[in-house]
Order: sequence, then structure tokens, then C-alpha cells
Amino acid sequence: MNRVSTSGNYATVLANLTKAQQSQIYFGNQVATQRKGADLKAYATTADTLTAMHTVQARLKSYQEQNTVIGDRLSSQDVALNQVTGAAGAIREALANALATGSAETMMTDIEAQVSGAVEGMNSRYNGKYLFAGGQVDTRPVSLNSIADLTDPVLPAAPVDVSSFFHNDDYKMQNKLDDSTTVTTGVLASDIGTELLTALHTLQNSPVGPFSGKLTEAQQVWIQGQLGTWDGLRSDLTTMTAANGLTQKRLDTSKENVVSQDVTLAGMVGDITDADMGQAATQLQMAQMAVQASAHVFQALQGASLLSILPA
Repeated sequence: MNRVSTSGNYATVLANLTKAQQSQIYFGNQVATQRKGADLKAYATTADTLTAMHTVQARLKSYQEQNTVIGDRLSSQDVALNQVTGAAGAIREALANALATGSAETMMTDIEAQVSGAVEGMNSRYNGKYLFAGGQVDTRPVSLNSIADLTDPVLPAAPVDVSSFFHNDDYKMQNKLDDSTTVTTGVLASDIGTELLTALHTLQNSPVGPFSGKLTEAQQVWIQGQLGTWDGLRSDLTTMTAANGLTQKRLDTSKENVVSQDVTLAGMVGDITDADMGQAATQLQMAQMAVQASAHVFQALQGASLLSILPA
């Protein structure tokens, strides 16, 4: 025969009420946060997996942020390389126009303007740092101010070393775009401009110069012989610009892959951490009903106590 006591009934009802309140709080938090728990304790059996996933997610976010910066840098390089390539093409066109008209009256003026544009392109900056200076990002990589600098003022017949106008080092920046892709994104001013300055040096120190007014027959023959050099130079610069474009394409592909991996991983994490909202809402409603029921029983038990009917 089981004994029924007031204290025992109170203990049972209070235990049920406490359990119902805990369930209400637990499922209420799930509904409010849409998560199964607030920390790894709620995912004890999958804590190691979640930690590893969060580490990978952090690395993917780092790649995404870095690739945005790399993309901007490559875009700036593309603009600068096209500027130098365009200048080389315009110089070739100035030579061809002089041949076509038989006059070099404006040829050197036009070439001088294009030289300024080419040097400006090689001295381009990104975020205040020189793009083509290698590791010496605070040093202007090309110091040529005018095509006249390519002639020695003391000994005009003496050769001028075009390499003396370049001040970059040999460092070419490399970037890791994702876990499996590393590319060289850096381009050096000396790689861009050595051939260009050499051709300009040849032009400035031509044995049939200076070029002004009507072209002589010897000057026409000499300029005609230079057109092939400028065609090759422009082709090489175009190839260099295209290589930068291919790097941009690889970057775009890596960006898509990193984003895709991040989305997939987020889904995997969500499968572990995200609450089933339908189930959580149902459990919350049941917990609220249990709290109400336990509270009602507790209230009824107060009225059923023997103490209330014993004589004073």
C-alpha cells in the first residue's frame, strides 16, 4: 500500500513544474535564435566537427576578402598595362604618319607625349603604393622624365644604359587564391619598359637624326626599318597585358569556387546547428501547456492539504 503525503505530492508537482519550465526555456531559445544551442556544449557529440568547420569557414572568408583586394589590384594593373601598350602603338603610328606625309614636323612632339603617358603607366599606384616596383613599393620604379634623358648631355655619342632608369627590385608578388591555387600577380616595371626604352633610345640617338621638318630619303629608310621593332614591342606588351587578364580570369574562377565552398559548408554547419523550427514550435507549445498544467495541479494541491481541514 503506497502512502500519500502532502510533502511527497508537493515534491512531485514541483519537479514536474521545474522540468516543464526548463523545456519551455530550452525550446523558447530555439525558436528565438533558430539554433539548437548557444555554445558547443549543446553539440557535445559534434563539437569537434563544428570546430573544424568553423576553422575552414574562417579560412574561406579570409580568401574572399583577400581576393577582392587582389582583383582590384589586377584591374589597376590592367589599366596601366593598356596605357603603356597604347602609348607604344601611338608611337608606332606617329612614325608611320611621318612616313606617309614625308614630314617629321610633329613626330617628335607626338612621341614625347606618348613617352610621358607610358612612364605614367609604369609609375601607376594602387592604395598609394607603386604597382610595378616589386618589393620597393614606395620607390618610383621609372625615373625617365623625357626622351631627351636617353641622350648623354656631355657625350651625346656615348650610349646611355636604359636600365639606369628602372628602380624596381626582382620581387614579384605571389598570392594564394584558394587552398590549391597560387598565382604570380606582380609585374615589374623593368619587364614592361626595358624594350620600350631601348627602342626610344635608338630613336633618340638615330644616326640620321634629328627629325624635324621634311624627311630626307635616308631618314625615311631608317624609320621604315624601325616599324618592325615597334610592331614587335607592341605585340610583347599586348601579350603581357593578356597574361594579366588570364590571371584575372583565374582569380574570378577561384572566387566562384571559394564562395561555392563557403555556401556548401554553411549548409553543413546549419544541418548540425539549426533548429527544426516546426518541431521547436510544437515542443514549445507542449512545454507551455505542461507548465500551465503543473501550476494548476500545484494550486489544486494547496486546497487539498489536510492542514486546511484540521481544527485549529
